[in-house]
Amino acid sequence: MTDFKRTATAEWKGDVQKGSGEIAVQSGAFKGPYSFQSRFGDVKTTNPEELIAAAHAGCFAMALSAALGSAGKPPESVSASAAVVISKKESGIEISAIELTVEASVPGIDQAEFDRIVADAAKNCPVSKALSSVKTTHKATLRQASGV
Repeated sequence: MTDFKRTATAEWKGDVQKGSGEIAVQSGAFKGPYSFQSRFGDVKTTNPEELIAAAHAGCFAMALSAALGSAGKPPESVSASAAVVISKKESGIEISAIELTVEASVPGIDQAEFDRIVADAAKNCPVSKALSSVKTTHKATLRQASGV
């Protein structure tokens, strides 16, 4: 398989608490400001943890869709959200937890099979693998598919 490199850039100006920066992704799909206050306050700009959450939710939705398809149970839809928890501890600032929530409409599947496939997707999602050192919880809901 061919390797693909995806890039992003960040520029920061000023000190950590009063400064600000801008993050941009390679594709041009996103470019925006970020700041200390967006990480530890309520300023409405982005922050690295929000971008990690977006990457994890997007990757997990795709991984679950692929796992369901491989099991012969292609989904009608999969929606995922991720919450990344950043904590200030004596040892420093760290990402301490990720809460991943997924809902899917899948025709012809029971809860036990769905749960098994979700667990498989969690082991095989590339972003989940990259973030494996962070405690991650999964909440998965199987919605009634329209075809059932």
